[in-house]
Amino acid sequence: MTISKIGVIGAGLMGNGIAHAAVIAGFDVTLVDAFAAALPKALATMTKNMERQVSKGVITEEAKTAALARLTTSTDWHALADADIVIEAVPEKLEIKESIYKELAGALKPDAILASNTSSISITKLAAMSGRADKFIGMHFFNPVPMMKLVEVIRGLATSDATYAAVRDLAEKLGKTPVDVQDAPGFIVNRLLCPMLNEAIFALAEGVGSVKDIDAAMKLGAAHPMGPLELADFVGLDTLLSIMQVLHNELGESKYRPAPLLVKYVEAGWYGRKSGRGFYDYSSNPPVPTR
Repeated sequence: MTISKIGVIGAGLMGNGIAHAAVIAGFDVTLVDAFAAALPKALATMTKNMERQVSKGVITEEAKTAALARLTTSTDWHALADADIVIEAVPEKLEIKESIYKELAGALKPDAILASNTSSISITKLAAMSGRADKFIGMHFFNPVPMMKLVEVIRGLATSDATYAAVRDLAEKLGKTPVDVQDAPGFIVNRLLCPMLNEAIFALAEGVGSVKDIDAAMKLGAAHPMGPLELADFVGLDTLLSIMQVLHNELGESKYRPAPLLVKYVEAGWYGRKSGRGFYDYSSNPPVPTR
């Protein structure tokens, strides 16, 4: 199974990054989003990030120009008709993904692979919704996609060997390192990482330390490049909450209960970096702790 044309659904942070990595690697990419306004914004972000890569000597100006020429954008699902694989990177809401899979049923060619960038939802469950369970797989990238080397490859119960082999090969061609993961809530990274971030929020709410001191303690004491609250803002507090809810609902253990303060921040629309405010206020440089 040869992959040469890639479709990406969702022009947000992750979809934009996946498309960026794919065009840099030499693939033709069609980026689709239901909201037309999201597409020029994604293109501007991609261009800015590639210019940064040029300035750092990671790619040449010619490579940047060639990569952007391999990208097309659309709001029409049928623009994905000739894609060999479509990678869905929309918000972690089951109803949104199910709706998109229904739309794709009549748009994709029969042998196209459908991959989800979900960070925590069951691949077997999504595969059953897709109508092409043998050609469905999890392909979980990490932010920022152009820089992060890991891709978690998650097989559902019905994922075929051919689909699995093609996706592992694609991950390597994108310059990533694929890691095989069982279809379990949170997979590997988020199963281990998100409870730590959640616990840091409990510690903050209980007054164990301030935002600044909790982050400094973990950077200096555990050699983490980012403190847990800074990282939570980077991941997105809404995304973190969704993952913790999945872990709590699926595994049923109290240690996965979302921190009430996390819930409150999401209710306030304080999602972290992407909204301009979370555990830090990003309207100033450097960002200032909000608690």
